[in-house]
Formats: sequence, structure tokens, C-alpha cells
Amino acid sequence: MRRAYKRAAAGPAEGGWGIALDGRPLRTPAKHALVVPNAALAEAIAAEWNAQQDDIRPATMPLTRLAATAIDHTSAQRDQVIAETAKYAEADLVCYRAEHPPALVARQQAEWQPLIDWAMLRYDASLMATSGIVPRPQSPAALKAFAAAVVAQDDLRLTALHAMTAACGSLVIALALMEGRLDAAAAFAVSQLDETFQIEAWGEDSEAAARRQALIVDIAAASRFVELLDIA
Repeated sequence: MRRAYKRAAAGPAEGGWGIALDGRPLRTPAKHALVVPNAALAEAIAAEWNAQQDDIRPATMPLTRLAATAIDHTSAQRDQVIAETAKYAEADLVCYRAEHPPALVARQQAEWQPLIDWAMLRYDASLMATSGIVPRPQSPAALKAFAAAVVAQDDLRLTALHAMTAACGSLVIALALMEGRLDAAAAFAVSQLDETFQIEAWGEDSEAAARRQALIVDIAAASRFVELLDIA
């Protein structure tokens, strides 16, 4: 799509802050007004549009995409998004440990167990770790507590949490990122612990490198989205 506007600008709108392209309100793909709660996020979205060159490249506008997803999809299918996100707690990445080699076992214990301990204190949700790939059912009380943490998010934050969880493969890591227990770089590193261990031993092919770079971008964008939402 060719760029057909000169300037994007954020400004007050009904229900919050909107973005206008040459004075015309920006709309989502489903034709809803793209309105967000505060000026900080609206200005960051406007900056994405101003950074476009001759062609509009949606892949370079993650904040716009997250906001539009929240408005078009999450608000209409909130229960489904909640269920998809909360389900990760049933078999969370940080609960499944290798049996060997010892160096990987030790790294997982050092990096993942503190997150399980943090989640226990923060959400009163005790997760059980296991070795190998055989699923270990988590307690109904823990799953209920994690589901409650997901339900507590508004549509915009739920959208970001869903994106973080999918990118990290872990609701625990995503919540730690949402809560400021981890930053985006640390969340990526801890979620890619197994892959990084293998890369250190055997190297990395171009396809894996591209996939990991895409995850870095997705995690960082969702984290920034939440940070901007939290600006008063």
C-alpha cells in the first residue's frame, strides 16, 4: 500500500486519544476508530506512521497492530483470548526440565526456578516442575490463580499479554515481563534458554536465526506497548 498522507498526529478523541492522517481519523482494519487511553501510546503509534516511506509496511508498525488487534479482535473474542493465554499455565515452559546434560539442567534450575518461586509469591499459584516431556498436571488452584491474573487485564493489556505468552511459550515469563520482574531482553533470553544452549554447542542456521529475531521483535514490541499504557 502506497503512503497517501503527509503527516500523522495524535490528539484527544472520544474515549481517549486518537491518531489522524492529514486530519482524518485513523481506523482499524475492521473500520473502528483507533483510540487508545493515553497520549504516550497515541504519539508512539503516530510516530510509526510518520516513519513510513513511500510504501506502508505493516510489519514495521507493531504498536499499531497491537492496538488494532485489541479493538477489533480481543474486545469481540475476549473469552477466547483469555482461554488461549491461560492455557499455557497447564504446561508452562519453565516447568519442563531436561534430564541431561548436567550443564543444561543446572542452567534451567538457575533461570527458571526463581520465576516459579516469584509466581508463587505474586499469584499464590504453585507450579510443579518435572523432568522430561511427559505432561504433569498442575493443581486446579494454581490454574485458577493464573486464569484470574489473565482475566484481570483490560483488552489492550490482554492483547499484549497474549502476544508475550505466545512468543515466550510461557505464561509465567510473560507475566514476569508484564509485572516488570523481567525486561524484554531477559524474557527472550530465559524463554530461549534451551535453544541458546544448543546453539552454543552446534551453531545456528539462518532459518533459526530469523525466527529468533522475529521473537525478539515481538517480545520487545509487546513490552513497549505495556510500558506506554502505564504512562500517566
